[in-house]
Amino acid sequence: MSSKNLTHLIERYPELESCREPVLSAVKAIKESLNAGGKLLICGNGGSGADAEHWAGELLKRFCKTRPLSAALPPELAAELEGAFPVIPLTSFPAFQSAWANDRNPDFNFAQLVNALGQKGDVLIGLSTSGNAKNVCHAVATARALGLKTVGLTGGKGGGLAAAADIAIKVPSTETFKVQELHQPVYHCICLMLDE
Repeated sequence: MSSKNLTHLIERYPELESCREPVLSAVKAIKESLNAGGKLLICGNGGSGADAEHWAGELLKRFCKTRPLSAALPPELAAELEGAFPVIPLTSFPAFQSAWANDRNPDFNFAQLVNALGQKGDVLIGLSTSGNAKNVCHAVATARALGLKTVGLTGGKGGGLAAAADIAIKVPSTETFKVQELHQPVYHCICLMLDE
């Protein structure tokens, strides 16, 4: 698989050349899941949590190309709605998050949501700038145990997330804000590639 969008990304950010193959692998895994009726689950903390919400938002509506609706709808609805990918940002659910933090070990909040919402054939995407966010790593472990494909988007050496995920996209920086600055063009490129 090749992509002009990935080529353009690396032209704009040459330091992301090392991410070429993992991005291609991630897009392939996501496409296979979506084509088989699966969904995406995305998680992260802090800025990575904001990126998880942002990424999900880009896929739950039109990104750059209009997507066809997946079901026949009455004309008055079809005129107002857009084709979308099924994506759940695990960073949502504030009532659950506060209850879980109060009642249970917060390091397992995303793992619990993967356990509740994930199914074999889905894809979990975990974001962590260091790769060592415990709750993201526990979510990946849970996803793998349930038969989900896992993608880690991280920085530097990748930490435990890169070691645990099926596919690790490690942007070449270790400073948190610089990792986040590179994560956004990577996931925007993945959105463009899914639009293809």
